Amino acid sequence: MLRKDMKTGLAPSVDPDEIARFEALAEDWWNPDGRMKLVHGFNASRVAHLRNRLPALMLRDPRRERPLDGLTLLDVGCGGGLVTEPMARLGALALGIDAAERNVRVATVHADQTGLPVVYRQAVPEEMVAERRQFDIVLSLEVVEHVADTDRFLAATASLVAPGGLLVIGTLNRTLVSFVKAIVGAECVLGWLPRGTHDWRRFMRPDEIAGTLAPLGFSVIETCGLELAPITMRWHTTRSCNTNYLQIHRRRGEPTAA
Repeated sequence: MLRKDMKTGLAPSVDPDEIARFEALAEDWWNPDGRMKLVHGFNASRVAHLRNRLPALMLRDPRRERPLDGLTLLDVGCGGGLVTEPMARLGALALGIDAAERNVRVATVHADQTGLPVVYRQAVPEEMVAERRQFDIVLSLEVVEHVADTDRFLAATASLVAPGGLLVIGTLNRTLVSFVKAIVGAECVLGWLPRGTHDWRRFMRPDEIAGTLAPLGFSVIETCGLELAPITMRWHTTRSCNTNYLQIHRRRGEPTAA
């Protein structure tokens, strides 16, 4: 049974202040010129990378129109569905969950408008665990740095991955470079993100993520960074993980070949 905080009614890993922060931004998720403008550019590069790598790692042909056809996918902390929808277009049976009710509402409305068969729920990973759910692919993108208890969150999220399945963690590295770029630059100087969006102390190094997941039966199979080119102002993948990075893990076992 899922135990929730008696005062907030939320799972222990959930930070109510962070939920309130993203509730306030909910209506801007699908506005490419609004407060999520930076996120849209970043997301395009992130989705392009996942679109190529996830099928290949699940023994599917990335050149197919729907290379994830029939695979189950969970997007933890889906926000407005900026990643969930593209994954559904690749054929995945996609479920997006978020602790913020307004995010779920915005995501649901947008999916209905586009006619995509995406399901969204206001929920946290612990609730999915209590329901004994498991998925071929689980995504947790830019969520880890906003939770109250990273160990609890990662453990719950990891248990939702089926044997042989993939877990993708996208977050920010705790480095001097990330402090300068993500906090000082993006929030304080350039105003690309609202001040207080991130707490640098909550950023996690790749080795910390890997070290937490290894005892749970996971191994890192790929890691890449995401950087913004200052001249073109376009995001691209890179070997450097000094700021944003994507880390793909596989749970012990072999995926089913398509």
